[in-house]
Amino acid sequence: MLSPSLEDYLEEIYRLSLQKSEIRIRDIAHRLNVSSPSVVKALRKLNKDQYIEYKKYEGIYLTEKGKKLGDLLVKRNGVLQEFLAVIHSDCDAVQEAEAMEHYLSAPTISAIEKLVDFMKQDEEIMDKFLKFCEGEEADCSEKITE
Repeated sequence: MLSPSLEDYLEEIYRLSLQKSEIRIRDIAHRLNVSSPSVVKALRKLNKDQYIEYKKYEGIYLTEKGKKLGDLLVKRNGVLQEFLAVIHSDCDAVQEAEAMEHYLSAPTISAIEKLVDFMKQDEEIMDKFLKFCEGEEADCSEKITE
């Protein structure tokens, strides 16, 4: 099992792999806003665990194992961003999903995904939810600040 930090690296490597045939340390460092030595340290761990193929001064390539997990990590993030949109959370959905994704279990993510799909399929339910939120808005803000 990867740490949240290594999951972030693998997720970003996967995203980059969808855009580029060869990924470099500087690409990852730039995307994650970290130093090159931090990237190298993470790459060594991901290489050791066989998620990537990495050799000094060469490109970074995902293994099949890395592609599978990378795809799952990107999908998980997307599900959480969709969830935040469906519940009309007034937050930075990208940052919020990033904060949530490492601490929710696979069954919880799956349940959230089902809820999102259900809410998106039923316009009447979505309208009822939005009306409920509008009526409860004052109450909700009071409860949070108490």
